[in-house]
Amino acid sequence: MDILTIIISAIVGIAAGFAIAKMMEKSNVSNLIKNAKKEAGSILKDANLEAENIKKDKILQAKEKFIELKAEHEQVILGRDKKVAEVEKRIRDKESLVSGELAKAKKINDDYEAKTKEYETKIETLDRKRDEVEKMHKSQLNQLEVISGLSAEEAKDQLVEGLKAEAKTKAMSHIQDTIEEAKLTAQQEAKKIIISTIQRVGTEEAVENCVSVFNIESDDVKGRIIGREGRNIRALEAATGVEIIVDDTPEAIILSCFDPVRREIARLALHKLVTDGRIHPARIEEVVAKTAKQIDDEIIEVGKRTVIDLGIHGLHPELIKVVGRMKYRSSYGQNLLQHSREVSKLCGIMAAELGLNVKLAKRAGLLHDIGKVPDAESDLPHALLGMQWAEKYGEKEEVCNAIGAHHDEIEMKYLLSPIVQVCDAISGARPGARRQVLDSYIQRLKDLEEVAYGFSGVKSAYAIQAGRELRVIVESEKVTDDNAVSLSFEISQKIQTEMTYPGQVKVTVIRETRAVNIAK
Repeated sequence: MDILTIIISAIVGIAAGFAIAKMMEKSNVSNLIKNAKKEAGSILKDANLEAENIKKDKILQAKEKFIELKAEHEQVILGRDKKVAEVEKRIRDKESLVSGELAKAKKINDDYEAKTKEYETKIETLDRKRDEVEKMHKSQLNQLEVISGLSAEEAKDQLVEGLKAEAKTKAMSHIQDTIEEAKLTAQQEAKKIIISTIQRVGTEEAVENCVSVFNIESDDVKGRIIGREGRNIRALEAATGVEIIVDDTPEAIILSCFDPVRREIARLALHKLVTDGRIHPARIEEVVAKTAKQIDDEIIEVGKRTVIDLGIHGLHPELIKVVGRMKYRSSYGQNLLQHSREVSKLCGIMAAELGLNVKLAKRAGLLHDIGKVPDAESDLPHALLGMQWAEKYGEKEEVCNAIGAHHDEIEMKYLLSPIVQVCDAISGARPGARRQVLDSYIQRLKDLEEVAYGFSGVKSAYAIQAGRELRVIVESEKVTDDNAVSLSFEISQKIQTEMTYPGQVKVTVIRETRAVNIAK
């Protein structure tokens, strides 16, 4: 019973506690709701006040913005009014100016009409006078025709022909006098310089082909050079780049190559191999390599010796090597190194005569053809290629211009350039310097004579002195002495315009009168 009573008491207590808790919770919730409503009212009141303040601020800002925009608008209106006023003023000024111009134009128009009327009156008067003059002129012509027995056209033709012949004779006489005067003045010093230069220079002539002949003691050596199944000769050709021709020619082997340096390497290598007696592919490669090194050293030595002989200092080592390689090059059968040495000496002599820098002239003369010995093929002319090399290795601008301009590829800018060109022409065009194909040489002489035969009155023509002079014999009945002068000038002009030739061609016209009688 006690336990039951305790349990019931506990249950009643719990129920009473729960009821009390519910009542307290309901009271707390009510208090919270009241506090929340009170706080919400306060927040709402504050929000309304803040909204009123913001509204007032925005209205004030809008009013200020309106006032500002109104002021800006008024400024724009004032600016536009000012511009309109200026435009109206300019229009009024232009109207005033146009009015003045119209007044001037009206005045000029009135003057023009008055002048026009005056000129028309004068033209009518001149027309009447011209008609009167023409009538008088015709009357005088008729009288003259009656007196002279010739018509006006016939007399005019005779007068024109006479004046033409007289003018032509005087013109040719004037031309001849001018030419003679120029020869006495302008060419006197040039001839002296050239003659002095030619007298002071002696040159050696060398003609090289694309083929060299290697002499051997006996034909037994040919078999050793060919080797077993041709292995030795193939090794030689592969190492040197030279075609070796072993044929029935007694005691000789032919070396064929366009490059003289490779040909010389092959010749010296063959000489060493034949002298030593050991000929096999390995030995061939060794000897060719040593020989190539020897030739390179010789090229450098030749270049150094050349510049020392000519008194040229400070030349770049690569240019010295190029100068040495000239020894194994030829131009139209003329050895390039000898030609360059000759041009260098000529340039030095001519520069000395003219009072120019002798050392610089020698330098330009020696280097003018370095473009003919390139390491690789180039599409540039040799003069421009040589100029590029000279610029690359630090040569002076005068020397570079002389190298590039000696065949007129570029403009000559210095006095040294024409000197190099002239000396190059002297060295290349002198008799015996260069090889020339016989057929083309004979054809040029024939063409030279044919030019003279194309003129009326020419009896015979002869090209002499290797084509440097054309001697023309004319018929004395058809060509007068005055005509002979004009004929020589016309022939020389035709040769100059129609033919290509080195140097100069002298045209000599010969006219003679013979009186022949026979005594019986």
